[in-house]
Amino acid sequence: MKKHKKADAGRQSQKQNFHQEDLALKTAAQFFGGELLPLLGVKGVIKYIAPTEAVKLESRQMFQDFNYAMEDGSWVHLEFESDSLTTKDLRRFREYEAAVSRTFGVAVVTYVICSSQVKRLKSELTEGINTYRVKVIRLKNRNSDLLFERLKKKKALGEPLTKEDLTPLLLAPLMSGSMDIEERITESITMIQEAEAALSELEMEKMQAVLYVLADKFLSGDGINRVKERIAMTKLGQMIFDDGVKKGLEQGIEQTVEILMEEGFSKDHIIKKLKEKFSLSRKEAEKYMEKFLPVR
Repeated sequence: MKKHKKADAGRQSQKQNFHQEDLALKTAAQFFGGELLPLLGVKGVIKYIAPTEAVKLESRQMFQDFNYAMEDGSWVHLEFESDSLTTKDLRRFREYEAAVSRTFGVAVVTYVICSSQVKRLKSELTEGINTYRVKVIRLKNRNSDLLFERLKKKKALGEPLTKEDLTPLLLAPLMSGSMDIEERITESITMIQEAEAALSELEMEKMQAVLYVLADKFLSGDGINRVKERIAMTKLGQMIFDDGVKKGLEQGIEQTVEILMEEGFSKDHIIKKLKEKFSLSRKEAEKYMEKFLPVR
């Protein structure tokens, strides 16, 4: 019995870690898409952010990670994955593309931004006479040392860093490199804080929030405390911390409610799971359950 509880706890912790990384990358995509896409090798100019809650199929509402409508009329669909890609993942992406294409009458290309350590990632699926493909962007293939070196050289020459220079720092913790993850995060925070003239207050807040969420995923103990101290040194620090934690918690609860409802669990079972996973009282769990219960 204890072994089962430990295994369940491990799976819950792993899911929460994946959610944190997913939340960080979605925030980066929302606020820094214009700088992020060229960095990832995605061609074209963004026209606007497109819906992600786009279609219903067989009474199921489908949620994509992020969509951009491009100037050429096509859509770019981003998916963020922390693990290896499976046949099930590719079928899900294919289903998204087909439904969006049918609903909005657009061509869709899916880019999967993957932070997995897996070196060979599945990017195509052949079934019947058709082959479906996604474009995989593997962040571990990118060396964060080169990024930091380039930015330090630019600063040494007296040239101010721009938002375009700073945006890649949001991906640095997910890249490879000789620096450990804590160093990459704290160095990124320092560079962003020192280049505040290049950013609006909201952009500064969001960049630090992204890095904090990644720190919360990858670090523990003294490491996460040092990152908290670095962010708390700014006037935005406490606001970022309070707001980011609250939003991250609520989004995690919302996704949990949606998934368990789709799997057919009862309200009482979902409330019990919310209490266990997020350390909530029954009253708090019931409140969130009512807030995020899908309208049917």
